[in-house]
Amino acid sequence: MKRNAYYPPRQADQFVWLANFENKLPGVAAILGLTPAQVNGAVADCNWLLYVLQTWLPAVRNWAQSGTDAATEAQTGSDTTAQVLPVFTTPALPAGVNPVLPGALNRIFALVQQIKDNNNCTDAIATNLGITGGAQTPPDLTTVQPALDTAISGNLVTVKWGWGGNSAYLDACEIWVDRGDGKGFNLLTIDTTPGYTDTQPFPAAPARWTYKAIYRLNDAQVGVWSAPVGVTVPA
Repeated sequence: MKRNAYYPPRQADQFVWLANFENKLPGVAAILGLTPAQVNGAVADCNWLLYVLQTWLPAVRNWAQSGTDAATEAQTGSDTTAQVLPVFTTPALPAGVNPVLPGALNRIFALVQQIKDNNNCTDAIATNLGITGGAQTPPDLTTVQPALDTAISGNLVTVKWGWGGNSAYLDACEIWVDRGDGKGFNLLTIDTTPGYTDTQPFPAAPARWTYKAIYRLNDAQVGVWSAPVGVTVPA
């Protein structure tokens, strides 16, 4: 999707932008000559996107991880009762939030352009609505690469990673691990805060755990995989 300069590339910042736009728009509607239908439509679009991106999508990602865990349990688990597979439950809609037609962000962008073309849109109004844009130059998202390091802290492994100065343009870091058990690399987590603690209990015998990672933006991998980093965990 082609993005406008004022709309943040990083998903966490998009939440802030959408909330600000929907809160500030009604207050300047009269000055800009916007109709109640335009304002109500934009507010509904913002609220729906906030629900989908901030509530529904993280729930889907957590459920996907539980599905990976369930598949592992199905193959190598040792419980004494029949396995019950996880079922995804859609998070409840907040009060006043309703589904809208697809293309909510496109409609918001179109309204923003109409506002920017309005002679009554002063610099103060544009800044207040967050539609002035910025002069930052984004990185080449085909080459960004996480740098990993590992450390044992007590009976846990800490996987150290950072944004590499590109936090404004990235959403998360996808980390995979190979436990040295012949199963190869498997998804460990999708982390949004630098520095992840692997809570997997140490095995019965010393083993070599290897980690690799790749950045994510808009729910997709971007850039290249990090160099694998290994650590020997004790029994």
